[in-house]
Amino acid sequence: MVKETGYYDLLGVRPGASLDEIKRAYRRLALRYHPDKNPSEGERFKQISQAYEVLSDAHKRALYDRGGERAMKEGGLGSRGGSSGFGSPMDIFDLFFGGGVRMRGRADRRGKTVVHQLSVSLEDLYNGTTRKLSLQKNIICRKCGGCGVREGAQRRCPKCHGSGMEVRIHQLGPSMIQQIQTMCSQCQGQGEWIRPRDCCLTCNGRKVVREKKILSVHLDKGMKDGQKITFHEEGDQVPGLEPGDIIIVLDQKEHPVFRRSGDDLIVKREISLADALCGCRQVIRTLDNRTLLVSSQP
Repeated sequence: MVKETGYYDLLGVRPGASLDEIKRAYRRLALRYHPDKNPSEGERFKQISQAYEVLSDAHKRALYDRGGERAMKEGGLGSRGGSSGFGSPMDIFDLFFGGGVRMRGRADRRGKTVVHQLSVSLEDLYNGTTRKLSLQKNIICRKCGGCGVREGAQRRCPKCHGSGMEVRIHQLGPSMIQQIQTMCSQCQGQGEWIRPRDCCLTCNGRKVVREKKILSVHLDKGMKDGQKITFHEEGDQVPGLEPGDIIIVLDQKEHPVFRRSGDDLIVKREISLADALCGCRQVIRTLDNRTLLVSSQP
């Protein structure tokens, strides 16, 4: 029985939630309330990050469950507590620049935008149609939830303490320090350390799997060669990132009869000298199967 549920409520998880559930909840909320996306939600983002910092650490979580925020402060583990509360240099970085900074720069990124060309006929652009486009994309592994390891085997990187970054601090003077922040060399910025034997059997530790995706591409009448159609957030999925977009670029094939000029269709016909001098009639079948009778005067 936990004494308080405030931190759990902030992340929207139950008190008995697993570490994976807590991480997924934090990533979702961090993307929504990050100050770069919602400048007015800076305080909310700080509270969410503080809750995650406590609940993602087994020792801090146990202390919080027993005595709530008061126990955290008395134990020196509050977000602004005494010197015993700093588990890593990144905690000092948070003190100077606000809670949740350790995830900044990672949580607000988007995946890559993927561009595909779709070959279309002049008839498709004239009449409008729907085309099916089959492609392969990465999706987050459903078995492990994108953590890359079997349940219960996820470990924080021992070098960066789960921050994904290394911070070196140099004392420049009595009241001045210099901080140099670099990507953790052991976990490559992931904040997690995975032993080969603990890898998820479905994704082999890659956190994503390949899946076939069928897109329905709707072509409106009058669309043009080179026009772009965007499918928002349908790109490859990456844990901790918003999916990128898929952009379809229309590539019009050459037509054997007609040539397009803006919104006009041009057709060339060879006629005899007699037809040119005396006049003639030409039958033209349009792209929507109408029959046009074109007459020339002598």
